[in-house]
Amino acid sequence: MKQLLAAALLVFGALTARAEGSSDPLAWLGRITMAGKQLNYSGLVVYHAGERSETSRISHMVVAGDEFEKLETLDGSPREVIRTRDEVRCFLPGQRTLIVDQPLGRRSFPSRLTSSYASLAESYRIRKGEVSRVAGLEAQQIVLEPKDELRFGHVLWADVKSGLLLKAKMVSRSGKSIEQFAFSEINIGAQMEQSEFRSRFDNANGWRVINARGTELAGDSLGWTFRNPLPGYRMTSAVKRSIGPNRGDVTHMVFSDGLAAVSVFVEQVSDDDTSPEGASTSGPVNIFKRRVGRFLVTALGEVPDKALQMLADGAEPVVR
Repeated sequence: MKQLLAAALLVFGALTARAEGSSDPLAWLGRITMAGKQLNYSGLVVYHAGERSETSRISHMVVAGDEFEKLETLDGSPREVIRTRDEVRCFLPGQRTLIVDQPLGRRSFPSRLTSSYASLAESYRIRKGEVSRVAGLEAQQIVLEPKDELRFGHVLWADVKSGLLLKAKMVSRSGKSIEQFAFSEINIGAQMEQSEFRSRFDNANGWRVINARGTELAGDSLGWTFRNPLPGYRMTSAVKRSIGPNRGDVTHMVFSDGLAAVSVFVEQVSDDDTSPEGASTSGPVNIFKRRVGRFLVTALGEVPDKALQMLADGAEPVVR
């Protein structure tokens, strides 16, 4: 009898632990992160930001641990983006232009979360919301409320079965939607061939090819320091790129808290440069510019103005 009771308690304990794990919002963030990287899927994504709306077809496949991703816009200006482990190729047929870059870790929907998702609890209050339906699938809502004024809030909806992110909304402190991505159709576990991840513009002749690849920077080679580091953010990449024979180089640094991201560009400008300083906006992207001696520092991202100004105001060249 004692053995039966002990076995029953053991089973009950295991079931309880599993239930508690599934109710942990951080565990859900882990599922979302892994699903976006490890699953095959194909579907239609609708993007909304203010008056702007765009529909795209996205396909994602994993072969022997390597990811292949293809994004095609279906309305507005045509665009194809193909991402592999080694490079990102952006085809702009309207401009007969191909931009080739290296992947720098910043990913798009539905792979919005980085592997450092566990640190999000430092900057957000994270809780589970209701279960609802997105693209015909049961979806668990996860709410991330910012603890400060240096980031916006986020609401995520993950497929209950697979953990794949089906919908993501960025919201202001008042709860107003800033931008939203959502699948309208989705096939999780789709069977695809590697040939499907080639561009239909691959054989286009006479196109302008822009090589945006740069030299990765670290440590002393960065040349810049920031006196006002943003709490919860860390530098995730730094690259120096050439921007033309007459303009020299630009240093591009990315800071992220695991969800929100800020890009900082530093370029040398002439004494008679009249680039406006201060804050501006472009859709959901906020921008802040500041002159630092012979350099123009531009901070931009889908974050509050305060974060951009704080980071840009603290930017200083390293004196050797």
